[in-house]
Amino acid sequence: MSSPYYHLPDDNNQHLSSRLITLGDLFDFRKQLFSEIRQLIKELHGQPVKKWLKSHEVRKLLGISPSTLQILRRKKALGFTKIGGVLYYDADEINRMLQAASQLPTQS
Repeated sequence: MSSPYYHLPDDNNQHLSSRLITLGDLFDFRKQLFSEIRQLIKELHGQPVKKWLKSHEVRKLLGISPSTLQILRRKKALGFTKIGGVLYYDADEINRMLQAASQLPTQS
């Protein structure tokens, strides 16, 4: 059975196909490609890609111990949400906190 949109070659069991690509397909591909490029750039700059981070991810990002993270929670220096026994932290809030800390004058 032959389709006007697909052609599968029979020679040597090759699994190559050609397909009619529409303008909509190209726009969808472009959108997906840009999204993946943005995500890669964020990863390269050390920014979390996810909106919500778990405790171990926050500790790794900030370079702190579990007890220090607990102190930040208790002093309400770092907001969190608890869902089903798992603590989640807003990645944007953590980035703002890091930016604010990097702008503080250093002690000499």
